[in-house]
Amino acid sequence: MATPREIAAVTTSRADFGLFEPVLDRVGEHPGLALRLMPSGSHFSPVYGPTIGEIEARGLDYERGLQMRLDSDSAEAISKSLGVGVLGFSQAFAVRRPDLLVVIGDRVEMLCAALAAVPFNIPVAHLYGGKVSEGAIDELVRHALTKMSHLHFVTTATHGRRLLQMGEEPWRVFNFGSPGLDRIGKYSRASRVEVCREFDLDPSRPFLLVTFHPVTLEAAQRASQISSLIEALEGVDAQLVITYPNADAGSSDIIAALEAYAAAHTATVRLVKNAGARLYFDLMAHAAAMVGNSSSGIAEAPSFELPVVNIGTRQDGFERAANVVDTGHGAIEIRSAIERATSNEFRASLRGLRNPYGDGHASARIVEQLAGVALDDRLQRKKFVDWNMPS
Repeated sequence: MATPREIAAVTTSRADFGLFEPVLDRVGEHPGLALRLMPSGSHFSPVYGPTIGEIEARGLDYERGLQMRLDSDSAEAISKSLGVGVLGFSQAFAVRRPDLLVVIGDRVEMLCAALAAVPFNIPVAHLYGGKVSEGAIDELVRHALTKMSHLHFVTTATHGRRLLQMGEEPWRVFNFGSPGLDRIGKYSRASRVEVCREFDLDPSRPFLLVTFHPVTLEAAQRASQISSLIEALEGVDAQLVITYPNADAGSSDIIAALEAYAAAHTATVRLVKNAGARLYFDLMAHAAAMVGNSSSGIAEAPSFELPVVNIGTRQDGFERAANVVDTGHGAIEIRSAIERATSNEFRASLRGLRNPYGDGHASARIVEQLAGVALDDRLQRKKFVDWNMPS
């Protein structure tokens, strides 16, 4: 009997684990594959959960010893933690080289695994390449991962074309849609009453789901941005479920402001470190609208016909469905956008909305490729395809 092909899958945060989950399940079920889950990054940070508990609760075995985050969100601390991450993944690959390494998205910590894999000649498969998010350093990380990868699983045709512009060979690029959408049909949906009971909300009143991350290319404006958001929320007649930001530089400033705001509004505001995928989807299913700058408002909210107020530039370049209302950072602008998004007319206009990021069956197609691709010289030896620009 042939030895199963080892698939090493890297997850560094609550966000990418949720997007990865359907692929991990499929890998684990495939008779010709063996899953080697390698969690790192903020999964081990007490500030954000820690979300390693979510992985343990699912009964998933995982590689130990890959912790890398330091107790600070300063630029210096994050840069140092990347060095620790490269060291940890290098040592793990030296002990046992996987057949394929799978990385996802654009978190800066994900670079550690891909970089460590280069000297070992480990072929890399990358999920969610080709996106554009002009307001964050994620943009740089995502495209760097593309050039270090040998297989690409993109979520839209536009994303695939961008990889071709970057010189990737067409046979390496597969547009299967977003595996994150595969989860939506998997979970049984809790009722509105059950969700409100979980978060101690009044089910007779509407609630907004708020997620605001640092805009890493606009650090100087961070304080004013979160201040304007809080000012806008002050004037909204709704309950609020606010989630913690990602573990980016400057996240502690946002957390401190949100904690102070929640402490002053205990009757109407719930601040959540980590809801987990199931509860987060339940919140999206029953919220009056989503407010903030999270990519989940762009990529997943359309599947719920959920209105989204997208603030600022963090998601600039991200393809949008009709559920998104874009706005600047001014408090009056944000409040006006919330009023529009929560209107009966706007909600009615979203009935039958199609999600441009896939059909909810991406993970099966991805795993089929991981199991069947030849791990040969053709895969390893990348060729740059020149784009014939007009002279």
